[in-house]
Amino acid sequence: MAKQTKVEFGWFIPTNGDGRYLGVKPEREPSPQYFVQVAQAAERAGYEFALIPAGGDCWDGWIVGSWVAASTTRLKPLVAVRPGLLTPGLAARIAATLDQMSGGRALINVVTGHYPEDLKATGDPLYGDHDERYARTKEFLDVLTGVWQTSAESGGFHYEGRHYRIEGGVCKPSVVQRPYPPLYFGGSSPAGKRVAAEMADVYLMWTEPVDWIREQIAEMRRYLDEVEAEKGVKRELRYGIRAQIVVRESEDEAWEAAWNILSKADRKLIDEREKRHANTDAVGQKRQMELFAGAKNKDYLIGPNLWSGLSAVRGGGGVTFVGTPEQVSDRIVEFVEAGITSFILSGYPHLEEAEIYTSNQHLSSASTANGSVIRTTVPFISALSISIDMAS
Repeated sequence: MAKQTKVEFGWFIPTNGDGRYLGVKPEREPSPQYFVQVAQAAERAGYEFALIPAGGDCWDGWIVGSWVAASTTRLKPLVAVRPGLLTPGLAARIAATLDQMSGGRALINVVTGHYPEDLKATGDPLYGDHDERYARTKEFLDVLTGVWQTSAESGGFHYEGRHYRIEGGVCKPSVVQRPYPPLYFGGSSPAGKRVAAEMADVYLMWTEPVDWIREQIAEMRRYLDEVEAEKGVKRELRYGIRAQIVVRESEDEAWEAAWNILSKADRKLIDEREKRHANTDAVGQKRQMELFAGAKNKDYLIGPNLWSGLSAVRGGGGVTFVGTPEQVSDRIVEFVEAGITSFILSGYPHLEEAEIYTSNQHLSSASTANGSVIRTTVPFISALSISIDMAS
């Protein structure tokens, strides 16, 4: 008997500005109108959700999430939240309100780490203590999920930890989704992976060569085994990656468009950004810079149709799929075979790249290594839904 695995695709709302180039002032300043344009373009293209970031130079994700949810009918806002900047009880109420107002479309992206200067600027007292931030995140999620699942009639939720103490906690309004909105979680360190194994629904990674991703998934499965052995709870995770994407009718056009994103950035700025990205305790960011540095003599190519050229300028999810629809579709299939079922994509500028090819209903077919067949209208073209029949 065959089983189906659902693969989801998301887009990105650029809440700190947008344009064709990195390393220069954004051509388009952030605005409510532009957020709606991007969200509606993503929805028309078939993307299921849109990530709304939480960096210090970004507009507030909760408010933007409610704004775009009100202007769309199916698109789910994936709101990035940073434990330590608000209490878990308040976060539970805000998220539940968004879930109610959007008709059960809220998704939560838990972001623990960031650049030290940004953590300082936002008042996080644990800006210099990497592992303790993850310990706090675990408590934050204990409380968040606890109040979502506890009624006032039962006396409310009670909790006492190093960072939070809750007496009689409840969440009004209640969440629409049961048991609660899905939790997307990133963290490449042992501390981060352990929390993900205990609490996350989707474990997110920056895009890396597919062999590296396989290794990370294998490591996460070992952490899941630890949780089961210690707590008697068998948990399952879905796995996702964050990537940029440049798709054109020909491969030459795609590479020209990719390099054009960097065409306005001068060498001095690239060097400064590279140093900044290296000055972080975030393990995932360090892995991205390792890929970037190791591929300098290869035009930053880290695999077939996989390019790290944007990593020094933008940091984070800078690795990019570059190629024709068929080439990039093949690369996505490889990641699906490795265990990835959630793709968060974006491109510059986000409005036009969300719309690209949506009028051309190209249907893609591919066979997996075990002979199963994937048929899909590929994500950067139209309906972003892949059903994979896999032998059980």
